[in-house]
Amino acid sequence: MRPGVFQRVDTRLRQALPVMLTFVFVLGAVAPVRLPDYVLIAPGLVLIAVFYWSVHRPDLLRPWHACLLGLLDDMLAGSALGVNALVFTLVHAVVLAQHRFFRGKGFAIVWIAFAGIAPAAILTTTLLSAIAARGGLDPTALVVQILLTIALYPPVAWLLGRAQRLFLAEI
Repeated sequence: MRPGVFQRVDTRLRQALPVMLTFVFVLGAVAPVRLPDYVLIAPGLVLIAVFYWSVHRPDLLRPWHACLLGLLDDMLAGSALGVNALVFTLVHAVVLAQHRFFRGKGFAIVWIAFAGIAPAAILTTTLLSAIAARGGLDPTALVVQILLTIALYPPVAWLLGRAQRLFLAEI
């Protein structure tokens, strides 16, 4: 029996959940925060989301999604166009290349893998942005940003995992 139109729409919306939630993180990343120099140490929440979905549902977050989300992040943040697109696409590709490794692994292993990928991704983003803007680097802010991003992986992954269990269990 063929599914009804509402069932097909429901399925499509559920399949779009990883991209939509990651887009919410993109919007959150560019929201004004009234803390001095927050932009220098802001955790990579979009990076966390791209990594999470690349590990757990790569069928629903494709490389072109990662690229598009990176471009949107670049445009909305006013940063060098293409930097986040490149980094998010590379993170997705690295995770996809190691997808067999991630299958069935516990949270600690995935978090350790993220702790290895995040510094490289953040350093690449920062270096490319500094080159494009002909600006300098603040090593202390860079270290703080990396540590914050790694430290925030568990709660963000927990939230994304809850969404995955609630909305994507049947898909």
